[in-house]
Amino acid sequence: MTFTRYARGLTLALICTLLPLAQAWSFTIEQVRSYAFPESLIAARQGSQVAWLVNDHGRNNIWVANGADFAARQLTSYAVDDGQEISSLLLTDDGSRIVYVRGGEHGANWDKGLPVNVLSHPAGTKVEVWSVAVSGGQPVRLAEGDYPAVSPDGRKVAYIKDDAAWIVPSDGSAEAKKLFTARGRTGSLQWSPDGTRLAFTSSRDATTYIGIYSDENTPIRWIAADVYRDGTPTWSPDGKQIAFIRRLGDGGVPPLALEFEARPWSIWIGDAQTGTARAVWNSGTTLRETMFQGFLEWAAGDRLVFNSYADGWQHLYSVATKGGTPELLTPGNYMVEDATLSPDRKRLVFAANTGSDKDDIERRHLFQTPVDRAKVTPLTSGAGLEWAPVLTGDDRLLFLSGTATRPPVPATLAKDGKPKLIAPELVPAKFPMDELVTPKRVTFQSADGVTVHGQLFVPKKVKGKRPAIVYLHGGPQRQMVLGWHMMGYYSNDYSINQYLAQQGFVVLAVNYRLGPGYGFDFHFPAKAGQRGASEYQDVKAAGQYLQSLSNVDPNRVGIYGGSYGGYLTAMGLAHDSALFKAGVDIHGVHDWILQYGLKDLLTRKSYQMPADAEQALEAGWASSPISALAGWKSPVLFITGDDDRNVRVTHTVDLWRRLRDTGVHQETLILVDETHSLQRHENVLKANAATVEFLERFLGKPAQE
Repeated sequence: MTFTRYARGLTLALICTLLPLAQAWSFTIEQVRSYAFPESLIAARQGSQVAWLVNDHGRNNIWVANGADFAARQLTSYAVDDGQEISSLLLTDDGSRIVYVRGGEHGANWDKGLPVNVLSHPAGTKVEVWSVAVSGGQPVRLAEGDYPAVSPDGRKVAYIKDDAAWIVPSDGSAEAKKLFTARGRTGSLQWSPDGTRLAFTSSRDATTYIGIYSDENTPIRWIAADVYRDGTPTWSPDGKQIAFIRRLGDGGVPPLALEFEARPWSIWIGDAQTGTARAVWNSGTTLRETMFQGFLEWAAGDRLVFNSYADGWQHLYSVATKGGTPELLTPGNYMVEDATLSPDRKRLVFAANTGSDKDDIERRHLFQTPVDRAKVTPLTSGAGLEWAPVLTGDDRLLFLSGTATRPPVPATLAKDGKPKLIAPELVPAKFPMDELVTPKRVTFQSADGVTVHGQLFVPKKVKGKRPAIVYLHGGPQRQMVLGWHMMGYYSNDYSINQYLAQQGFVVLAVNYRLGPGYGFDFHFPAKAGQRGASEYQDVKAAGQYLQSLSNVDPNRVGIYGGSYGGYLTAMGLAHDSALFKAGVDIHGVHDWILQYGLKDLLTRKSYQMPADAEQALEAGWASSPISALAGWKSPVLFITGDDDRNVRVTHTVDLWRRLRDTGVHQETLILVDETHSLQRHENVLKANAATVEFLERFLGKPAQE
């Protein structure tokens, strides 16, 4: 049977009906989602000015803080839940003005810079560069465009429009103009330290060059242009050189489709005056050695700092600009994230999933190390989480801080070493912190012996055996943690898991293989995803683990997740309906042939195909939920936006049609003009309420004390 209970969208009245769900319980979904989420914390190069973004019920605004106590205030006043994100947040070096982009969906896999029109406004929307004075006043629209770069003196903003570089005064005092004409797609704009030149990348058909624009009368200087893809241009402090990453250009014998491709890379330094360049260091050729994670900075002592998986964990390294063997700066069985250089470029501050407690592998704490040797010093510790560190121009540390029961808030370090919140008002006074549960770290074994990690949410009020739910994150390059998540999308999912636990469900958030945090082999396993779906074994093991718990009813286990988590939800319902009695599949992948490059194998774009092309197609089909529909018996709710730029809505429509005549109970919630990240808060509430209501209806309401 097919039902469209949610097909026309939930009205606000229905949301209000669903949010309480059981008056005896202490808080509603809306209350546990009432916090404002901060992200993109930045600091000016001079002084103590900081800024960050806040999503408050879908209203995206910029906040700032400065001074001895970092008193926080909201700077912009966008007051409508209109799905218009703010991105590319930049402070001028002196901290007097902020430049940003409004519009688009920059977390998407494609069409990042196209407008998003979640309100279906007849006039449409745009992606535009704006600026605003930190002292206050109305924001100024600078131009239609994206990916801005502010000059060191703060007076000019270069940006990208139609794959070309443009320029405009930062105060909007003159019209924008095209900066230069060059073939290819222009990107990665980087001003020289003195603000007289602009480095950029120029992507061509099979190569990418690094160019330097000086003025309208001087030809563009190309840095050692050759048969490679060059990227991540980084100016030396004196502006005489540019460091960059070099990879092979496109082409060659097609690699095996069933294996991850090792793509060696190297660090080069180019002379900004002559255009000549030399290699500083070459990665190895093994898969883990070639996994460059995108970080390259010019540090003190003529050293370059970068990150790599070379030792099996995502770590920071530094190498002398004259060449030599890199120094591992952060040894140990943990991964490094969010690294930032001190103003004097002599040390690095970073977040990592390690610490004095064994459970810290599923938290984030802050550390520092010199740029020339391994001398890691902890800056934070405890049961909370700290991430996204920034250092102000006067070398003061700020970061984002959350706990298992308190959503994220910007903070500094107090004298006792604990976080001192600088914008506590982002969490409402009536937020139900005292009523939330603290998830417990658990591990269990999959059928092939892999140790799987997860967080178990156990209701405070337990009476008899409970229904249980497996929650699956997306990505899959994500790690769920023992507290509020670092990303807005998963912060919302954490709030749903807390609500389900309050309702009496036992919830298990699963960090299945393919996610970071547990080393290279776990992050890049064999035969995963379209190559064999080996990670599904972790999902099945999670359901069986829940069934083994004394407080769980083994006949009432459900499953839900979004994106890659939606894919694994569909896999669970297709392969193990006897285990998973109901599921909510939120914009999931259902056909690997349709989603990625396997489709190219069918269209035969090249005479020479990968040697394992036929095997890859067979594996892709077998790894897709649509290949196992004969075993799908459990009811399912599909939720998706139809402007999804990560997983095409075709996946949901196709699977719905395939299940239509099988007798499977299915319901749909289509969010018109919504994207993958659910950019409108009202749509987030609709999806949350529909998810909880469906799981409760088909798994049964837990008994109350």
